[in-house]
Amino acid sequence: MELLIIGHGGTPVLIFPSAHGNFREWDNHGAFAVLEEQAEKGYNQFFCADTFSECFLKRDIDPVSRMKRFNSYQAYVTDELLPFIRRENDHLYRITAGAALGAYAAVLFALKHPDSFNKVIGLCGYYDIRVHMEHMIDDHIYFNNPAEFVPNISDDKLLKSIKNLNIRLINYRNSDTQVATEAFSDLLRRKYIEHQLFTWNKETDDMWKFLPAMLKENLY
Repeated sequence: MELLIIGHGGTPVLIFPSAHGNFREWDNHGAFAVLEEQAEKGYNQFFCADTFSECFLKRDIDPVSRMKRFNSYQAYVTDELLPFIRRENDHLYRITAGAALGAYAAVLFALKHPDSFNKVIGLCGYYDIRVHMEHMIDDHIYFNNPAEFVPNISDDKLLKSIKNLNIRLINYRNSDTQVATEAFSDLLRRKYIEHQLFTWNKETDDMWKFLPAMLKENLY
C-alpha cells in the first residue's frame, strides 16, 4: 500500500483518508499549504495512509467479507505501518487523525490500540458503521463498530488506557455528521471517558474548507 510523508520531524501524525480519498487526499485538497508551518518547522510529520474504503462501500461484496478485508487492513497498519513510523520518527508522542470515514478509522485504531497513540482527532466523523453493513449482525462487524463495542468495554486495563487518550471530536454547525458526532460523544461520556467535543460555529457546503484548519488547531 502507498504512503505519503510530509515533513521531516516533530510529533508524528497518522492520517486516514475519507471514503472517497486515498493517501494523496489531504495533499490534493491543499491541506499542507495550511499545515506548512507544522511541516517546515519540524513541529509535525504527517503520514498519510492509503484507502480502505472498499471495505465499506463495495456493496457487491457481503458485509462480513468486507469486514474481514478491513481486518487485514488493520493488520497492515499495526504490523507494518506503525512500526515503520516508529523507525522513521522516534518521537514518543503520537497522534492519529482523519475526516468522515477517516475519523472513524482514527478513533477505531486509538480505541483498539490506545498504547500506540496519545491523541486522536476525529473531524466530521461518524462512529456507527451499521449504515454500511446492511444492519447485519456479526462479530466481525461488532468489534469494528465503536458505537456497539464501546458501551460494553469491561477490560479495566483497556479502559484505563483509553481514558489516558486525548480524544477530540470536532465538527462544524451544518455538517451532515454533527448528530453522529454528538451521539458518539454521549457514548464516551456514559463510560466516563473524558474527551473534547467541539463544534465550529461556521457553515459550509464543502468540509475541506475547514478540515485543514481544524486539524492544525487541534495538533496543539
